[in-house]
Amino acid sequence: MRWPWSSSSNEQDDEAPLPSRDTLIATDWSHYRDPRNIVPVLVLTGSAFALSTFYRSYLKRIPQAINIGARFWRKRSLFGRVTSVGDADNFRLFHTPGGRLAGWELLPWRRIPETAKELKNKTVHIRIAGVDAPELAHFGNPAQPFSKEALDFLTSYILHRRVRAYVYKRDQYDRAVATVYVRKWLLRRDVGLQLLKRGLATVYEAKSGAEYGNLEEKYRKTEKWAKLKRKGMWAGDRKKYESPREYKARIGEAKQPI
Repeated sequence: MRWPWSSSSNEQDDEAPLPSRDTLIATDWSHYRDPRNIVPVLVLTGSAFALSTFYRSYLKRIPQAINIGARFWRKRSLFGRVTSVGDADNFRLFHTPGGRLAGWELLPWRRIPETAKELKNKTVHIRIAGVDAPELAHFGNPAQPFSKEALDFLTSYILHRRVRAYVYKRDQYDRAVATVYVRKWLLRRDVGLQLLKRGLATVYEAKSGAEYGNLEEKYRKTEKWAKLKRKGMWAGDRKKYESPREYKARIGEAKQPI
């Protein structure tokens, strides 16, 4: 006779024999090989992988030029808002992949920082490809003629605006060299070309490594036109003209120890 408070029943349940090896071998595994079960698993796995790849390729934010991967150069572009302008041929870009379609500037967690402290180490330094603007005063060196006019133009043209930069490479100053476009009255404008048109920059000259993004011929024609029309820096005495490259070479030589 079992007493009501007896636990023998529970003990018997706890001591139930485990399935033997033969039982496991005899299990019908066909359920797991059924296409109706395999296909959904493969679809879900493939979808997760595709979404992950899409995010890394198109929606992952790039904070600085040093974070741009090797596969990105010459194949992709950066879209974002210009947060500051340095000289007349470079600026800083806060990358907003996907733009407003991805919620940038619309959702609270997709806002663009405004203060220098918030933006620290979060912007891509862009060097406009194919052009060279007059040098501002740096490190005790005098400014070139039209350097302020070039800076003022670039600042008014792109500061706080959304631009797209087609990146080619990273230079020795950890800047992304890129052809940059901005929308003006629904038209896409090449920023470097606009500087050349106004005589506020020259075509970039270098012994090697110059980047033009297949636009060198167009840039040289535009520079020639600006010279002919005596735009900007070309309005003065040609005999006294010193290109940005010549200016930098002269300053560099002056700093060499005697």
